[in-house]
Amino acid sequence: MMSSSYSNLLELASGEVPSPSFSRMGRRIPRIMTVPGIMSDLDDDPSESVCSDPSSSAAQRDRIIIVANQLPIKVSRKTGNGKGWNFSLDENSLLLQLKDGLGDNEMEVIYVGCLKEDIHPNEQDEVSQHLLENFKCVPTFLPPDLFSRYYHGFCKQQLWPLFHYMLPLSPDLGGRFNRFSWQAYVSVNKIFADRIMEVINPEDDFVWVHDYHLMVLPTFLRKRFNRVKLGFFLHSPFPSSEIYKTLPVREELLRAMLNADLIGFHTFDYARHFLSCCSRMLGLSYESKRGYIGLEYYGRTVSIKILPVGIDMGQLQSVLSLPETEAKVSDLRKQFGEKDRILLLGVDDMDIFKGISLKLLALEHLLNQHPELQGKVVLVQIANPARGKGKDVDDVQAETYSTVQRINDAFGKPGYKPVVLINEPLKFYERIAYYVVAECCLVTAVRDGMNLIPYEYIISRQGNERLDKVLGLDPNTPKKSMLVVSEFIGCSPSLSGAIRVNPWNIDAVADAMDGALVMDESEKQLRHEKHYKYVSTHDVGYWARSFLQDLERTCKDHVQRRSWGIGFGLSFRVVALDPNFRKLSMEHIVSAYKRTKTRAILLDYDGTLMPQASIDKSPSSKTIEILNSLCRDKNNMVFIVSGRSRDKLAEWFFPCENLGIAAEHGYFIRLKRDEEWETCVPVVECSWKQIAEPVMNLYTETTDGSMIDDRETSLVWCYEDADPDFGSCQAKELLDHLESVLANEPVTVKSGQNIVEVKPQGVSKGLVAKRLLSTMQERGMLADFVVCIGDDRSDEDMFEEITSSINGPSIAPSAEVFAWIGLCFRPNTTHIAFAKAAASTWHMIKAELWCSKGERVMCER
Repeated sequence: MMSSSYSNLLELASGEVPSPSFSRMGRRIPRIMTVPGIMSDLDDDPSESVCSDPSSSAAQRDRIIIVANQLPIKVSRKTGNGKGWNFSLDENSLLLQLKDGLGDNEMEVIYVGCLKEDIHPNEQDEVSQHLLENFKCVPTFLPPDLFSRYYHGFCKQQLWPLFHYMLPLSPDLGGRFNRFSWQAYVSVNKIFADRIMEVINPEDDFVWVHDYHLMVLPTFLRKRFNRVKLGFFLHSPFPSSEIYKTLPVREELLRAMLNADLIGFHTFDYARHFLSCCSRMLGLSYESKRGYIGLEYYGRTVSIKILPVGIDMGQLQSVLSLPETEAKVSDLRKQFGEKDRILLLGVDDMDIFKGISLKLLALEHLLNQHPELQGKVVLVQIANPARGKGKDVDDVQAETYSTVQRINDAFGKPGYKPVVLINEPLKFYERIAYYVVAECCLVTAVRDGMNLIPYEYIISRQGNERLDKVLGLDPNTPKKSMLVVSEFIGCSPSLSGAIRVNPWNIDAVADAMDGALVMDESEKQLRHEKHYKYVSTHDVGYWARSFLQDLERTCKDHVQRRSWGIGFGLSFRVVALDPNFRKLSMEHIVSAYKRTKTRAILLDYDGTLMPQASIDKSPSSKTIEILNSLCRDKNNMVFIVSGRSRDKLAEWFFPCENLGIAAEHGYFIRLKRDEEWETCVPVVECSWKQIAEPVMNLYTETTDGSMIDDRETSLVWCYEDADPDFGSCQAKELLDHLESVLANEPVTVKSGQNIVEVKPQGVSKGLVAKRLLSTMQERGMLADFVVCIGDDRSDEDMFEEITSSINGPSIAPSAEVFAWIGLCFRPNTTHIAFAKAAASTWHMIKAELWCSKGERVMCER
């Protein structure tokens, strides 16, 4: 069943989107709207979810919808009258290559993306139908002005420079944030979601979204289908948190990415930076279990995949076998080999991050330092057109041309130019031919997401028998290749045999060039063999299959989860709960409160009655008023259960005469204000503090923002105000250190939310629950209503004790028990949980779990 709702995202939503059809291929797709429309929601009840027809889907193959900015399609106008279009597959597109890796017999692939040409609205219906039927492509049509603001504006002028570590310190250094470009970016992502809606079978299909152009698309899809099986892969670098946090919409993008089930990165560094941003800006932590990295986000596990992309081995080997390639290799060998030239090769886009000018300066330095190489070494620099445009591109071109001219004027002579600049597009086989004859490939980008040029070079140098004949090589001779690569490109970690350089260090790059030229032949062969083994086995097919396998693993329990969507616009996310959880009925708990006569109410303090983020930790007057209202009812026994000291709790709650207090996790208990404090366990000596406190002092001195809370029977090291990454690291070290030095002491060392605590053995909040229920039983007050509210692991002991007592003598057989309120999420990922109990003349209790920004989810186990 479809239902409509308004998202009002940045006041961009307007109009209506027709209810999408979800039948299999072969139907007509209506032209998509070119302005954002109203988002549609699906009721999350499985009985009402939109899904494929069981009779038809049972016999169908698995299907994946691959979404990217551009379709793998070449477009050109038909000649003659100029009407109609010619379409063909783009064999060089990564999206098409990954399809071949998945296998046509195992997986049906549908593509969603833009075309490289602007299609008139009158032709869009016909073009959509043609591409769907012949290429399984669903084009997304964007008005030219909207596309320009989205792609050339936000993507290329703001996201792309920032992700490549360029801060917008001035308008010329990276684009300043532009709200209109951001709105266009959101609008386009919304249009992509609308287009996907027309072809998706939400319960069956996988969706794989590619790159930074579509980073907020996961939010729109997750809002439509809470259990959509969604992967996202970022093909660019992800900057460190210090760089990323300068983006005004930083949280919106992070939350949107986290609406995917699996997020892929090329390198560990990119993934580490993303995880650090999630920790510092969203307060999320991650865990690594059995080789898989996972982020807990509102009950969902978002998996992180580190997987460098590969090349299409089949395509490259077929190009190596083309007669045109052999002919070009033969020409290049005559041009360079017969003159005893040593060919160095660079293949780069003409943009600010590829480091072409730095490479040229290194060559100039090499020729100055080694005059014997003058007249021998030739650098062929293939400069592909830049993908963006602007003053920075113009400056790079001007600098490149002037530097080439200067080097050629200084070291050139008749018949010899040290630099050959090719600044026009080459056919793929021509580029491959340059790879085959080059002695060394230089990739010195100052920042690049992956860069597959070194992989293509290695496979090309492996060659084949026919190319060996052209080159005059013995087929039995081991092949060789040399690579000089920047430390700042994504493929660098996987090329351990390459000479890695800092491209900014001109001297070091020049030395690397010289080292590559003079290296022993046997060493070059060993390095090539090592690289070839890796590149040939980790191709694009391996990359695609590995990602999809992890996506299937991550999504396998989707149908077993119960989901609720919360939040508006780009703050939308899904709360995923275990099947045993159920939404709390306010009517039910109020009704239960009214009809019961003996009630036990246990409330945690920090994180429950008091938000963790509060600086003033004392209870508000409203909290005191609510607690007194509860305590005035003689049928209620109300307890505050806290890890804080008894003196502090006694001071804070002095106005509450009949309130029970359990301090230091239940070591001290007081049933009423005027009664004496009691202990739940035998009095213990605290001589162990003389051992633990110096250790904690050491970590406090070295961890800015941390402090020690010295209580009567326990010691707590708090790092709530410390740097989250460093604080967490120090906490782990402190935990190990304390466990080691206190191994023979009668204490327990535990970690909690931003704390490390040492307390006597046997002390837990479970003792409080047990004591309260037994006291009520002794007084003839058999509890028939029990509420226990907490927010972290220390409260689990109370819940377990109450659960184990349900069928025992201390709780009435027909008791209403709400012992798990407020634990919707795993404790280590809970945001500010705020539970309050309120009573009035109507004897009502409300339990509300407050998520971030004041949104409420009410639930119970």
